[in-house]
Amino acid sequence: MSGGTYLSFMRDADVRQVLLGWWGDLEINRADRATLRRCRSAGEVALHPAYHRLRRALRGSNSVNSEALAVVAGLLAHVRVDNPGLEFPAQMARPKGEGRGAAVSGLRFRRLLRIEQREDLLGPIIRVVALLGGKANVASLADSVYWWNENTRKRWALAYYENAPEEK
Repeated sequence: MSGGTYLSFMRDADVRQVLLGWWGDLEINRADRATLRRCRSAGEVALHPAYHRLRRALRGSNSVNSEALAVVAGLLAHVRVDNPGLEFPAQMARPKGEGRGAAVSGLRFRRLLRIEQREDLLGPIIRVVALLGGKANVASLADSVYWWNENTRKRWALAYYENAPEEK
């Protein structure tokens, strides 16, 4: 893995491959996926060996924020299909199926943007992934949650509203 100043699942191909490899292994190790899916906090995720496999695999990167990575691991257990075409907030904005409205309503999206603490994203993002049919851009979701801050929320708003149908 290339040593950068920070961990990026989107920009660093080696880091992305480690993440996607770990996430793909959850399909084989269904018990690990099921256990992670039942977790409701970063603390619970951190108690499971599947999380520690990811953390160890990323050890070659600079420092890893263990709490942020635990939230990422807990969320990715709910993603069934990697959909790398669009970034995660743009995926939320696109109509699901034949519908005309965004897969994630503007109201729900604005509630997400008001969340300041990364760990508080766990429940709401799990529900969003369900609304997306279990499909999400794994690297984009991981990067956004790992680096959840004001800049991330601004990037999400731009990507969502650039892709969302007009709200009435």
